[in-house]
Amino acid sequence: MRLDVSTSRHGPMFDGRARTAANAYVNRLERDLADTGRTFLLEELDRVLKTQTPYYATRIKVEGGNTITDSRVIYGPWLAGIGSRNYPVTKFKGYDHWYVTRDRLNARKQGIGERLLRRYTGRM
Repeated sequence: MRLDVSTSRHGPMFDGRARTAANAYVNRLERDLADTGRTFLLEELDRVLKTQTPYYATRIKVEGGNTITDSRVIYGPWLAGIGSRNYPVTKFKGYDHWYVTRDRLNARKQGIGERLLRRYTGRM
């Protein structure tokens, strides 16, 4: 008696579509997280700044698809409290807008990723 067990390899796992979909998911997730983080950062600036000029807010951008930056505005480190002219040189200790943004984004990233993944699992 002889039993022949063979399989065929076809479908998204074997022809590269799953890998393409996974890469597209990661790229989109990074972009969505960066965009959400930028929104959080602007909300925090609205919260902490008493007199807001639009220049700093307009310099906050997403670069490279996954990096939130203030475009190296000269007084950005001073606002964040990490500049050389902060406390003890002056009384101003800075705001915590970057740290609050990081914490808010970390708290929401899993939910954002899970919602987005539903769009991509059908392609895998």
